[in-house]
Amino acid sequence: MMLLLFFLFLIRGAFQPPWATAFKPLTSKGSFTHRQITEKAILRKTAEVCRDIANAEGQDFKLTIDNTLTVFAVQQACLRLHSVHSTNDFQSAISSTYYANAAVDLDQFHPERHCDAEKIKEAQKLITDGLKSVKTNIDEESYVFARISLGKICHTLQDFYSHSNWVELDKSVPFSKLINRDAIDNIAGINTKTCRNCDGDNCNDNILPELKEKNLITSGYFGVLSSSKPDGKCSHGGKGDKTSLKEPTGGINKDEITSSHGIYHQRAADVAIRATMELLEDIRLAKGNQAFLQLVGMNMTSVLAFVIDTTGSMSDDIEEAKRVSFNIIDSRIASAEKPSEFILVPFNDPDFGPLTRTRNAENFKNAISFLVASGGGDEPEMCLSGLQLALGGAPPSSDIYVFTDAGAKDFELESTIRAMIENTKSRVNFMLTKTSSSRRKRDSQSQRSLTRISQSELQLYRDLADVSGGQAIEVTKGTLPQATAVITDSSASALVTVLQVMRNPAKAENFSFVLDSSLSNVTMYITGVSPVFTLYNPTGASQSELEKNGTLGSIQTVGNLWRIQLNSENQTGVWSISINSTSSYTIKIIGQSSFDFLFNFVGSEGLHGDFVPKDNRPINGENGTLFLSVTGGELITVTDVLLVEASGLNTVNGTIESLGGSDYLIHLQRIPEWPFVVQLKGLLNGLNGSSLGQFQRQSPTQQRSSSIKITAESQSTLQAGIPQNVTFTLASNGSAATYTIRARNDRGFNVIVPSSLSVEEGGSTQGTATLTPPINTVSGTDVTLVIEAEDPGSRDLNYVTLRLTVVAEITDVSKPVCEIVNIKADCPMVCSNASWELSANLTDGNGTGIARVFINIGNGSLSTSQVMSKNGTNVTVAFYNASCCSQEVQIVAVDGVGNVGTCFASIKKTSVNTTTTAIPTTYTTLMAPTNTAVNPTTPRGGFVSLFKYILLLILDFFFMG
Repeated sequence: MMLLLFFLFLIRGAFQPPWATAFKPLTSKGSFTHRQITEKAILRKTAEVCRDIANAEGQDFKLTIDNTLTVFAVQQACLRLHSVHSTNDFQSAISSTYYANAAVDLDQFHPERHCDAEKIKEAQKLITDGLKSVKTNIDEESYVFARISLGKICHTLQDFYSHSNWVELDKSVPFSKLINRDAIDNIAGINTKTCRNCDGDNCNDNILPELKEKNLITSGYFGVLSSSKPDGKCSHGGKGDKTSLKEPTGGINKDEITSSHGIYHQRAADVAIRATMELLEDIRLAKGNQAFLQLVGMNMTSVLAFVIDTTGSMSDDIEEAKRVSFNIIDSRIASAEKPSEFILVPFNDPDFGPLTRTRNAENFKNAISFLVASGGGDEPEMCLSGLQLALGGAPPSSDIYVFTDAGAKDFELESTIRAMIENTKSRVNFMLTKTSSSRRKRDSQSQRSLTRISQSELQLYRDLADVSGGQAIEVTKGTLPQATAVITDSSASALVTVLQVMRNPAKAENFSFVLDSSLSNVTMYITGVSPVFTLYNPTGASQSELEKNGTLGSIQTVGNLWRIQLNSENQTGVWSISINSTSSYTIKIIGQSSFDFLFNFVGSEGLHGDFVPKDNRPINGENGTLFLSVTGGELITVTDVLLVEASGLNTVNGTIESLGGSDYLIHLQRIPEWPFVVQLKGLLNGLNGSSLGQFQRQSPTQQRSSSIKITAESQSTLQAGIPQNVTFTLASNGSAATYTIRARNDRGFNVIVPSSLSVEEGGSTQGTATLTPPINTVSGTDVTLVIEAEDPGSRDLNYVTLRLTVVAEITDVSKPVCEIVNIKADCPMVCSNASWELSANLTDGNGTGIARVFINIGNGSLSTSQVMSKNGTNVTVAFYNASCCSQEVQIVAVDGVGNVGTCFASIKKTSVNTTTTAIPTTYTTLMAPTNTAVNPTTPRGGFVSLFKYILLLILDFFFMG
């Protein structure tokens, strides 16, 4: 019988899916980077969440969850969509997380950020504080900032497994204490020797055996001075670590397979993925499935973002903004193209804001309905301040619409707005309306009148629209409803830009562009005064601006906007347009497609082979690198990546290096001095590998370079009422100079910065910006800080952007405690004929109190009640009842600040446990007798009981498992 049982478990184990055997390196070195570990963890956890949702809805989830998952495959399975959809938001969210992860490597002066120098407890505090920040951001629906905080703590968490001796202690599961405040009491003391000299082939075994015997944790020291390591301690090892030259020599890091302990690299990466998934699971349990999917960008479709002038003459514009937004919401209420997020920022003079950001359509409707046009009169308003707030609050690559009929009083913010546009790659569209002097005078009760925005004010709006890849649409208030069709167009999902050009001054020119077979609903926009153009399709058929309904499409005109909706047939191939105009003009061609691309300028590889994104302009004349991801699957062959002059014909070609999958490094020998856009060309392939023709995409937002070098110290959190110093470095790129310094933020927080800094030839200098949130700032409030440096002649400017979150000081650091009190189960072989019960006590001690209790695993019913214990503690009593066919349950308790405690019980397996501590309390029970509490002992009754026990296992294997 025992042999039978042993054989049974062998069979059962053979059919269990392997946890991490599917790892396949994506780099040529065969090593895993933080980027890959983070992406794999997010994809696997997202797939698990979607699987759980599908199972709860009685749907099949047709995706194998392992380490070979792709962004496209996970989104396809999660959304269960068969229409055109884009993976841009999902990929962008993942990218934002691992970019923030990689950026931690820029700081090698704080060992706790890398779990170096045995700073494990300090690293635990960084991780738990950061986790609180992520959850606070989610509460405020500030997902962009949540991803930054998440990426940073993922780096520290993952470094633990590479820089400590955890896997050398034969640990194959995550060290769960790192993501909670449980005490860590097994770190090697300062006087405890941890390593011996690394000697030839014994470098993989230089950790003293006493640590394994006593289960002590250590991590290597890293420094540019050998004296920074205490006697007898392990070193990190590798390039730049001078401590590894001091006895005991060598190192213990597992960053790569060629590292000191590279033999353990695979195991460390495996556990790091699991630990990252455990961290993500904590967030999911604390905030729920939908909030988690929003965090990873899965629920994103389009964003409806309005910045609206609310002065007296704007009543018609407000009504039109209300009409078009309501129409978009109501017409798509049940479709996949319903906007997933809504943003509203009002402005007038002297006020702007507040920012309303919500996923609830009714909340947005109420907010825009409450807008009232009043006041004004001196014409210029706080337009750019409102736009700055929207750019800081909107997700990257959003379309933002600004409604106004006046110039910007705060025009000095132009450079900051440009910086935020470049950094976020969002498109800004201005709906500019004219009003009569009498109307404006009457509405504002002012003696001053204005027939329209001045030419200089118009040019500011046009320039910002051009830089962002948006449009400046100039219409009358009566014709505004005809122009807002572009808002409806841009709110569709899976929009891509095929071509966008701007010519100022204007000149006669011919442009060609490629439409591929994946594109649908292709629309062309031309802005300008009376442009003359002819459009040609691949067969040579043509249509001029005079033919409103021609063979190629339908043309609508309003104000300075020409909107051409192309016919759906005969689109694929090379098109061209010839155009001439007496004034500046823009051409923009968009469509819906699954295929697009994302890019970021990145710095040189970090210590772990990661690519660190730049938060400023690249340096002109120097070489540069783009990290580029093609989204929508792997059906694209990339042939060309170019930097194309925004208002000219010059180009810079990049050298393409494939990183595997859909990721590429684009190496540029020279960053140009002129403003540019990024253009991608290639071939679209069929599922069988055949070519379906040419493929073209373009980034709509212009980028530009600078000769000024400015960087800033990484920051993530602020505390209300407490000044936070941000150190930045300014470097000379030639001769000595004195630079003008500015620092601005989108929340109006007080910020102090030196007005100028001098840099010697070939040198550098440091400055400090001090940012102070008001004492009453709500925890979770995000702020974007832009520090600018401008040369003496105002000919050149560079900036650095930082995104920070105000987080209240953490006082509740303990998670709820779950204690299983009783299990009643007497389940027959036919499980549908009976049920089982569980009761548990949930407490939060002196914490913020239990805010939410729910079932994470199980299909039964849960009820709760509140009682007071004898010692005066509030107790939440949970009672669970389920069919014997549903044999497992996990009850989750979340307190007021997002700490999570869980109870798990099973009548199928031989364990019932609570996971409120790192080492769960385990009870052995198998179908506990009716009306008896769980007994923390093995089954009793001698040979007969053992026989029953084995028989039940066999029945369980064949009938229930």
